[in-house]
Amino acid sequence: METDTRAATAEHDCAYSPGESCDAPRRGRPRSEAAEQAIFAAVEKLMEGGASLSQLSVEGIAAAAGVGKATIYRRWPNKEALLVDVVARLEAPEPQLTGGSVRADLVEMIDYMRRRGLAKRSRWVLKAALGQMSSWPELHAAYKKRVLQPRRELLRSIIRRGVLQGELRADLDEDLLAEILLGPILVRTVLWDDSDLSDPRLAETMVDVLLAGVAAPGPAAA
Repeated sequence: METDTRAATAEHDCAYSPGESCDAPRRGRPRSEAAEQAIFAAVEKLMEGGASLSQLSVEGIAAAAGVGKATIYRRWPNKEALLVDVVARLEAPEPQLTGGSVRADLVEMIDYMRRRGLAKRSRWVLKAALGQMSSWPELHAAYKKRVLQPRRELLRSIIRRGVLQGELRADLDEDLLAEILLGPILVRTVLWDDSDLSDPRLAETMVDVLLAGVAAPGPAAA
């Protein structure tokens, strides 16, 4: 027990900032799926009971989960890192891209945003957590680096592949095209949060309308 506590304390003392991680390997017992699920469930339960993200503490989460603080610190360097994982887990599952046609992968990316919007509407805890991040700069920065930036890079990688394969125009700015692709679904999920997201073909329709304007021109007619 003393060894585990020292290992956990060493991890906790490791300076944590968004985008940085401890270089030293983590020690202690193997990760326990049951313990992690209990910790995630404890955070959700505490928030459902009215606790805000800023009010949560490692001590309170550990008590609600029925684990020791060392169990949490073996997995996360601090509360911010834990909460980022909790919020990411509450969202819709990450998009599973086929690596096949650019159109199919773009449709999957946009449909992921549609499902995420539905999840935010149906899960009060997720909506509350995302809303509270704006007032907690450290947590928002960690969430942006851990969750949002990889999604953006995934979309950019699809666009780059489309250009290389001759499916998308090469004269378009990569970041601008990514914003144009995301704009319509973000309008429906963020700005017009009462819009209909139930249509499973919504993403397909959005992508096809856009591709009509940004697709690379076909061979010239003879």
